[in-house]
Amino acid sequence: MRLRITHDTAYRYEPAVLTAMHMVHLTPPPTRCQDRLDARLQVSPQPTSITESLDVYRNVRTFFEIAGSHDSLLVRASSLVETYPPEPAGSTISWDAVRDSFVYHVGAEWHPAAEFIYPSTYVHPGEVFADYARPSFAPGRPLIDAARELMQRVHEDFTYASHSTEISTPAAEALAQRRGVCQDFSHVMLACLRSMGVPARYVSGYLLTQPPPGQPRLVGSDASHAWVSVFLPDLAAQAGGHGWYDLDPTNHRDGWSTPGEDFVRLAVGRDYADISPMRGVIHGGSGHHLDVGVTVEPCTAATLAEAPPL
Repeated sequence: MRLRITHDTAYRYEPAVLTAMHMVHLTPPPTRCQDRLDARLQVSPQPTSITESLDVYRNVRTFFEIAGSHDSLLVRASSLVETYPPEPAGSTISWDAVRDSFVYHVGAEWHPAAEFIYPSTYVHPGEVFADYARPSFAPGRPLIDAARELMQRVHEDFTYASHSTEISTPAAEALAQRRGVCQDFSHVMLACLRSMGVPARYVSGYLLTQPPPGQPRLVGSDASHAWVSVFLPDLAAQAGGHGWYDLDPTNHRDGWSTPGEDFVRLAVGRDYADISPMRGVIHGGSGHHLDVGVTVEPCTAATLAEAPPL
């Protein structure tokens, strides 16, 4: 698929902000299953400075500073991405073999996936998550099968309910109430996988949604999305390190490096805190109002020339 994404983040401040510094993760990277054809970031008012770099997980991040007083801020990220369906993943390694391979011992060679086993800001592995996950993790079972079944159980056991949780809602609370949004589903699944001792990371991105039959696609009506990926060492050995297998518990979709060609990856991290779309520090603006609008649509144009101006 060729997909055009427009992601608007708009703030209104009262009183005005005097100075501001922000960091955003809003540029899709090239991956095994997607090519970035074009990407633009527009900011109003005009930043005093703007720089782009890669973070420790090789996500594209952009810093910008606004030195003048402003009572509103609009950040528009426009991207054009070519996506591809996932390839078959012939993984057979058992989950307990993966767990054992990541147990620390003196002289062990450090593996980059190891940091995705431990607690992070929003994901705290523990017995409550292990108890929920354990029925899917019979001894010797292939990790890919166990992870798929866990994904299916989260999808079936949890109710998707907008506005039922906050960004800071603990995964244990989402597990207890069996409801939330894609971020909660992902944090719960991450906590379960890590509680079983296997590396799993958080993925942010977008999903092409279809309007109801006979209804037009509404501009700004989509939302950013989140899912998880689990590390499969035997796939990594076969494909030069590409061992991350993606699972979307919200939609019960999975695949090697992507859940499907209608998904676009933005960034990966330990949890939402590592790769929130936008964060910053402001001087002033004690009150604010936030509006976020996302549009994901099929596209045949080669560039972003038709993207709406700020």
